[in-house]
Amino acid sequence: MDMTVKRLVESAQAAREFAYAPYSRFYVGAALLTAGGEVYTGSNVENLSFGLTVCAERVAFYSAVAAGKRDFIGLALVAETPEPVTPCGACRQVVHEFAPDIWIACANLLGQYRLYKLRELLPYTFDADLGKKNIIDS
Repeated sequence: MDMTVKRLVESAQAAREFAYAPYSRFYVGAALLTAGGEVYTGSNVENLSFGLTVCAERVAFYSAVAAGKRDFIGLALVAETPEPVTPCGACRQVVHEFAPDIWIACANLLGQYRLYKLRELLPYTFDADLGKKNIIDS
């Protein structure tokens, strides 16, 4: 495993320890790498009203954005799953908003990981150009 990916996965695993998941018991940690080498972490935070739950990836992105960061190059995600965990659809769209060319290390607690480009996980994005496209004229 590349040292940058390894460091980011380890940061995500450490962030997972702070997850608040009393309902699902599905604890997730995320770590986001900026172009400047800074790492912002997040863990999922559940709410009894499940629609108010926030995923680890979004917590990491929102923390970084709130700190004024906008240039992201890598994201790691860790959960206790049989196969490396991937971001949910909502998180994929949030990641696209801020970093459409980012790489994502999807990992589990067994030490397995898979490296993706966001475009592999979200090939058809909802973006600002969507309203400008005329499907009928295509």
